[in-house]
Amino acid sequence: MTLLPARPLRLSAVLAAGVVALAACSAPAPPAADAPAGTVTVTNCGAPASFPSPAQRMFVNDGNMISMVLALGAQDRVAAVSSMQRDAETLRRHFGAAVDGLAQAAPQYPTLETVLARDPDVMVAGWNYGYSEEKNLTPDRLREQGIAPYMLTESCRQADGQRARGIVDPWTALREDLHNLGTITGHTSDADRVVADLDDRLATLGRAPKAATPPTVFLFDNGTESPYSSGRFGAPQAIMEAAGARNALSDVDDTWTQVSWERVATAQPAAFLFVDYPPQTFAEKVAVLKSRPDTRDLPAVRENRFLNLPYALWTSGPLNVDAAEQVRAALERWSLVPASGLTPESDDVPRS
Repeated sequence: MTLLPARPLRLSAVLAAGVVALAACSAPAPPAADAPAGTVTVTNCGAPASFPSPAQRMFVNDGNMISMVLALGAQDRVAAVSSMQRDAETLRRHFGAAVDGLAQAAPQYPTLETVLARDPDVMVAGWNYGYSEEKNLTPDRLREQGIAPYMLTESCRQADGQRARGIVDPWTALREDLHNLGTITGHTSDADRVVADLDDRLATLGRAPKAATPPTVFLFDNGTESPYSSGRFGAPQAIMEAAGARNALSDVDDTWTQVSWERVATAQPAAFLFVDYPPQTFAEKVAVLKSRPDTRDLPAVRENRFLNLPYALWTSGPLNVDAAEQVRAALERWSLVPASGLTPESDDVPRS
């Protein structure tokens, strides 16, 4: 299948040189001493990990990791995907007909049995992105079955036996995953191309004029009793910073996490960003904010400073830069940052 490009790619000479340097830093690690022939070794979660070279039958879970594979044009290396349905429309808008050629093994997170039934050689997932001790679907269990597990870098645990995730800043995590998956699938030049486009667009955002004090924004993932949001190691942190804002949870050393409503009220966010996915709708999230005594009088709530974007734009993946551009445009529309003249390359706000 041929990947349908969503947009023209832009490369400046300076940025291209930077990407070559980055690619060198992200080059495949030396083969592990016990790595069999026909494999490649990359660094994943800070340790060498060996994979078939190239992978032939990957099982990929979740829209953000599916978007990485599609961006690389490596869908021909995919045996099956799971948990894509909520992102199918978004992925189709960015990657075209390649999405419809993917075999969907499960509408939500898979079981170990579902994965094994597709006879993959590699699984691409992450902690809380498919891998789960409770479901007995873990990297160790997959290795026992002869399947090489790739871990989403954003979800790497900070220490064995602990749940806190995140070991590098989110843009670094994304670049590492793109280069690693490019190596594993034999699409290294495509990985260089995708990272170059990412860095080009981030540089454009970085040149946009800044507010004297970056506006604080809060990402509302879901929740009623207490909201689920994202700390400094999650992709939303990188998105907000690139857009010229400050994450209300930038001091939380985790990726995705739960906090108190008191924490939200104390942050006095100038705007709310929403992750659009079931079971809680955009309207229901707004209703929660407007009904609670500790949030309903916040200026952001009174003035309806809300931006709703799909799940695949907020979780670590190449569409994070699209989210950053759209957050920047919203901040300018609300007069929270100076006008820049920047126009987002896509419009992903759900219309229904």
